[in-house]
Amino acid sequence: MTVSTRLARRASALAATALAALTTAAVTAAPASAQPKQPAQSTTDVRLIAFNDLHGNLEPPSGSSGRVTLSDGSTVNAGGAAYLATHVKRLRAQAKNSVVLSTGDNVGASPTVSALFHDEPTIDLLNQLGVTASAVGNHELDEGYQELLRLQHGGCHPTDGCQFDDRYTGSRWPYLAANMTFDNGVPATLPFTITFSGGVPIGIIGVPLEELPTVVSADAIKGLKFGDEVAAINKYADLLDRVGVKSIAVLLHQGDNTEGGGPDDCRTTPGPATTIATQVSAKVDVVFSGHSHQQYVCTVTDPAGQPRPLIQGASFGRLLSVADLRIDRRTRDVVRSQTRAFNQIVTRDVPADKDAQALVDRAAAESAPIANRQVGTISGDVVKQGAASGESPLGDVIADSQLAATQQTAGAQLALMNPGGVRADLSYAGSAAGEGDGVVTYGEAYTVQPFGNILQTVTMTGDQLKTVLEQQWQRQPDGSVQTRILQPSASLHYTWSASAPIGSKVSDITVAGQPVSPTGSYRVTINNFLSGGGDGFTEFTKATNLTGSGIDLDAFLAYLGANPNLAPPALDRISTTA
Repeated sequence: MTVSTRLARRASALAATALAALTTAAVTAAPASAQPKQPAQSTTDVRLIAFNDLHGNLEPPSGSSGRVTLSDGSTVNAGGAAYLATHVKRLRAQAKNSVVLSTGDNVGASPTVSALFHDEPTIDLLNQLGVTASAVGNHELDEGYQELLRLQHGGCHPTDGCQFDDRYTGSRWPYLAANMTFDNGVPATLPFTITFSGGVPIGIIGVPLEELPTVVSADAIKGLKFGDEVAAINKYADLLDRVGVKSIAVLLHQGDNTEGGGPDDCRTTPGPATTIATQVSAKVDVVFSGHSHQQYVCTVTDPAGQPRPLIQGASFGRLLSVADLRIDRRTRDVVRSQTRAFNQIVTRDVPADKDAQALVDRAAAESAPIANRQVGTISGDVVKQGAASGESPLGDVIADSQLAATQQTAGAQLALMNPGGVRADLSYAGSAAGEGDGVVTYGEAYTVQPFGNILQTVTMTGDQLKTVLEQQWQRQPDGSVQTRILQPSASLHYTWSASAPIGSKVSDITVAGQPVSPTGSYRVTINNFLSGGGDGFTEFTKATNLTGSGIDLDAFLAYLGANPNLAPPALDRISTTA
């Protein structure tokens, strides 16, 4: 029996389990007409508590990644598993009936305290929190479908074995992906689950973003397909509704961007999350979103003209998104007019949860010999936040490190780094580990570059290089424009125009001070994610003469070691005009 056949049979079994759950729900929650007569206003209250994009941040995240911005522009330190657990317990204590959920990216791109153990400590944390279900995020598939199955069902890592516990037992909750199938159309995991709270059944549908193949290595998702989110949600909302499950929440691993604002503001730039939340079936009562690492609490209008919340809680465990639902016991449906949604800041002014803190302390202690090793020094904060041009100090440093690693071995002339791969700031201030101000540890460097991507140097023409730079602005299906500015090495300079149309924004490209010739040949270093067309940079797939050149983290570590007291570079590689 082939691997694909075994996976297909497993998925079929999962689908059968889902249908069995529907049948059970139908029996347990009989049609309203069969229920004893209840007073018209007889209701029950249920609190849904969700978080998104935790990314294995067990310790309080540092720098801007560990702060929440309020409506007035001030900030509050937030995050850390032990404080997250305390706030979850407090929110549960305030409501008799509560359900804890995740909108995906629990793991992947994680700090060393989780990543060195293949994120098993983070799954242990979610088990402690009593999570009922999680959507599959794109980072759940960083290491492929088999690793997703292992994280859920348990077992030691096939290469490294069990390093955190002698026996890894997996998650106590299901990962959900209603629009993820194998190539043959068979569901690759459960599309939904049903939980009972307050005496009523509640359907939970999980959905990764349809564009997941553009943000994950092609090899990691070989054999998988990702369908339209709205169609998948509506399909399973109809199934749930037919068997008497009338209260339905969606865990959508897709999000919008914002124009600032506090945790409960709705200053979004309407994008894919708003589009999906507006279009999905009126049977859906609340949409928790993720992926974009933004904070907002919005109200959208469903196809029946009723309001429902669309909410996201930033990232890294800094916020908990809460939807308080009032459910009619007779109809088992949510009374929409009485829904209340808000984001709770995971402040650090509360007692640390003892069980969660013990888990974090153990993971930190066991990872410390590697994580706390000094690998370089910096003279000031080197941050990932970009200027108006999109260029960032840390992005520049990473691109420079990749060029330095490939100039002699592969003839590289320039390097380009995808901005989504820059995961955290390098902070000058010393951490609680006691390494001292200005010291960069292995753990800090790993948190910046956690993916272990392979550097690849390719040959491109000047025309192809310009096309790549033009692909930094991409029109989305909803009409919005997605901007992803590649981080350039010091050898590349160019100008882009804010007012020019998409496809004609970039001009004055130079490499090593010389104007780029349309027919000239240039050696460009990128990572394997970009070379496969990731983030929509499809022009990279047309490059030739590929030379593999080691791991991106190794290049970053070598560059830090070779450049002591590294200063943030001047942001002068990308210029802008009106």
